[in-house]
Amino acid sequence: MIVKNSIKIVLLGGTLLLGGCASGYLVKDIEGGRVAMTAEYDKNPDRDAEAILQPYRRVVDSIMSPVVGHSARALEAYRPESPLSNLLADIIRRGAAGISGKPADVGVMNMGGIRNSLPEGEVTYGMVYEITPFENAVCVLTLDGKTLMELFRQIAGRGGEGLSGAKLVISPDGKLLSAEVGGRPVDEGKDYTVATIDYLAEGNDRMAAFREAKSKTFPPEPLLLRTVFLDYVKECERKGRFVDAPAGGRITVAKSENK
Repeated sequence: MIVKNSIKIVLLGGTLLLGGCASGYLVKDIEGGRVAMTAEYDKNPDRDAEAILQPYRRVVDSIMSPVVGHSARALEAYRPESPLSNLLADIIRRGAAGISGKPADVGVMNMGGIRNSLPEGEVTYGMVYEITPFENAVCVLTLDGKTLMELFRQIAGRGGEGLSGAKLVISPDGKLLSAEVGGRPVDEGKDYTVATIDYLAEGNDRMAAFREAKSKTFPPEPLLLRTVFLDYVKECERKGRFVDAPAGGRITVAKSENK
């Protein structure tokens, strides 16, 4: 489902400066939220607006409508882990081979960057674009084991994110209980490569540990997540495979002792 951000502003008599213009109002309150863009908005379209958009729609549809692959089932994103977040984390980790010559030890994708689900059946370019609409580029960071553990603690505190190459056990209240990379406990004296997107590499989305990376490697030309995702879907189609999500068990929430 596509959602659109909405903001409601309540004004009182006074002065509000917007772009240097005095309106005579003061801001009393601001409320933010999301409005689902569903078929409900298509029931009574404005004919004049439709006529204006029609030429542009033809161009956009010609780009977004082509089928590039097929999905074995509907894939969604949710915490602590999910089919779609696992898949994208795997694709990012795999995409590191185009930057450093081999897949990274760990792949990380934030749930907030996944903006739609992947339906079962035909996969179009437009669907890939809706899932990954931002101009996020894949990069590879080097973190020592101690910093990697801090990153895993931050992921646990978020209730889970897209993860590849690692397994975490977290508590119901978001504490990290254990972590493994490649089937082994994290060695705090060892360096690990982590593939992620540039937005997270800057420490955004409460993953500040990325700011302590020993190095960050970007390709000469930006390697967009959307491009890596699209290439993966096309590769599956060439090989006669449906896109599907890997098995779960990457982020496990331990049962509460009170239950």
